[in-house]
Amino acid sequence: MRDTKEAILTAALRLFARDGYEAVSVSQIAGELGMTKSALYRHYQNKRDIFEQILARMERMDAEQAGNFDLPEGSFEEMGEQYSTVTMERFVAYSKAQFRYWTENPFASDLRKMLTLEQFRSGEMQRLYQQYLAAGPVQYVTDLFRAMGLPEPEQRAAAFFAAMFLFYSMYDGAENPAAVTERLDSLLEHLAVQNQNKEEPI
Repeated sequence: MRDTKEAILTAALRLFARDGYEAVSVSQIAGELGMTKSALYRHYQNKRDIFEQILARMERMDAEQAGNFDLPEGSFEEMGEQYSTVTMERFVAYSKAQFRYWTENPFASDLRKMLTLEQFRSGEMQRLYQQYLAAGPVQYVTDLFRAMGLPEPEQRAAAFFAAMFLFYSMYDGAENPAAVTERLDSLLEHLAVQNQNKEEPI
């Protein structure tokens, strides 16, 4: 049963990323998996239930990503002491992994594409887009840089994350995505050296 529930989430998110959340019906999700609507309803109550479980899975995946690099999984207010233990080297390694996570992991990549598409159609999707892909990550990096004692952490965080944000778009349209990832790796290392030397942010 667990495999079926996971297959439903994956198929639904793939359709949401391609066609948009509102355009996809439960019948389409069931058809994608070769099952009936009634069979799907044995696992999830409705499309909204599927969507909420997609977000719950993403929350777990995000926490695992942070945990793999011993980075705080919560806000600065909740985990300020752990923020103060993060090194620039560990943060850069995490940032490289995050880029690969949001571009190469099918589930995370599909969520990114869905939110990018849907942010202009729904206030809720706009909030989720900000949480996962814009304001949320910038605030997280700002808090990390502040805990590292870097001057002007807001400006440094904006410059650092702006690079990742730009490279997401470059990756999606690239003939050679691996080259884009390598180029970002080099840029993140360069930005890390600038920050460690406390040079003025660009």
